[in-house]
Amino acid sequence: MKKIASPAALSGRAERIAQRDRSDAWKKPPRRIEKSECITCDTCLRSCPAEFGAIFDRGLDVVIIPELCSGCPACVLECPVDCIYVDEDWTPTDDAMWNHIELTAKGA
Repeated sequence: MKKIASPAALSGRAERIAQRDRSDAWKKPPRRIEKSECITCDTCLRSCPAEFGAIFDRGLDVVIIPELCSGCPACVLECPVDCIYVDEDWTPTDDAMWNHIELTAKGA
């Protein structure tokens, strides 16, 4: 069952969305989903803690936004096909995805 984040934690997420940047306090690298192994079951999306909300379903694939991912193992522990890996060499999220995230966040 997904925990509900505190208002302060959610405001931290909103700030990361506005800044489009990872928290400097996070020491672990973000995670990534290997598209060729993913079955798009959305289990990872449902298991990602609300204060991070780093996983999005884009229709044909599920993606982890590295700037929102703290590197915690919550999604990894729930993935039925083990397709989530540490992403040491992550690249910044593109503007089109950020625009989608901002629209989604405003509806929440």
